[in-house]
Amino acid sequence: MRFTGAVLLSLGLSVSLVGQAPRPVTREPRRAPATPVQGETIAITNARVLPLSGAAIERGTVVIRGDKIAAVGIGIPVPAGARVVDGAGKIVTPGWIESATQIGIVEIASGAEGTDDQSTTDKELSAAFDVVDAFNGESTVIPVTRVEGITRAVVMPAGSGHVLLGKGAMFDLTGAQVPASVVKAPVAMFANLGEAGAASEGGSRASAMLRLREALEDALDFERHGTAWASAQRRPYARGRLDLEALVPVVRGEMPLAINANRASDLLAAMRLADEFHLKLILMGANEAWRVADQLARQKVPVVIKPLTDIPSFDALGATLENAARLSRAGATVVLSSFDTHNARNLRQEAGNAIANGLDRDAALRAVTLEPARVWGVAERLGSLDAGKDADLVVWSGDPFELTTRAEHVFIRGREVSSDTRQRQLFEKYRTIR
Repeated sequence: MRFTGAVLLSLGLSVSLVGQAPRPVTREPRRAPATPVQGETIAITNARVLPLSGAAIERGTVVIRGDKIAAVGIGIPVPAGARVVDGAGKIVTPGWIESATQIGIVEIASGAEGTDDQSTTDKELSAAFDVVDAFNGESTVIPVTRVEGITRAVVMPAGSGHVLLGKGAMFDLTGAQVPASVVKAPVAMFANLGEAGAASEGGSRASAMLRLREALEDALDFERHGTAWASAQRRPYARGRLDLEALVPVVRGEMPLAINANRASDLLAAMRLADEFHLKLILMGANEAWRVADQLARQKVPVVIKPLTDIPSFDALGATLENAARLSRAGATVVLSSFDTHNARNLRQEAGNAIANGLDRDAALRAVTLEPARVWGVAERLGSLDAGKDADLVVWSGDPFELTTRAEHVFIRGREVSSDTRQRQLFEKYRTIR
């Protein structure tokens, strides 16, 4: 009797029970392109190109030279010696951006010791906590994410026992280590309000807001009187020097404050705080954002949401699958995210379901490409297919929002990344077990 390894793995069965030692991997992955030479010129031809910065281009050409996009349009000549990718019947989009994940800092969540670096129990650290120092470019989560067309990711810290979580950063998913993988660091300071913030600060939303306001006020005072504080001529601060230094760019309005909150009243409280301290605010989660969509649009506050959240809780009784669509119709800036690590690859399904629940298709594509690039401050390099921008792009077998569509070619900074993953290696290893 023959069983495929995929069936056994999906059932959670141990292969050792079959009575035969696992066969070594002898097959090559189905498509593992050779590593391109530095500075290689590539031309993707005859494709439907969705540049995001303009109208769709039918039978268009995208030319990559080195790590940049050299040209996009119709009738562009293929440079001599260029590698040609025939895009007939394919769709080309910018690489997708995952905006809320712990990729690279969590390998086994709450599992094996030494594989989870998303938070700290050090009560002296909160705002200063920096994910860059823990990022592992060789994480096995990276390949299985990028094969789904996700080329960059915002890695954010998790709970720290304080309302302030720390600094997040954007990384590319080439598999390179720091500093080569860092796109922008930090991209934002992260904090919790709502139910999560209350849990870390005495059990009340009011105490969480008070602690956050205290930290911001201290940072302002430290920014103005740091020298006097260092010589003990200023009152003590609630947070230590490292946290205060980390918060100075926030209170100067140079770094966004990304606040996790869901309930409409919590979102409004965060907006009042941002107005009080003149902060650049980004709202994360925001399951009830549709209830305050007009205010968000009017104050130009971007919202990062998980489209498939519709199970109500006391923190978000108004959760709905139409959150993204309602926000978009109101004119608010919407960014879509999986808010996941090991399943960040499902971002396509999240976006596709947002479309199924009313979000405009073009808006959905912008919400995983150009809008996150703008929100996180990297739009001069990423988010659209324009000459001079980083050559992050995906050649899809069809409509990227359809479940059966595959990312046939994924380019990050001009290099096509391998489609090999740990999952594929396991499939090949246990393809047939006798």
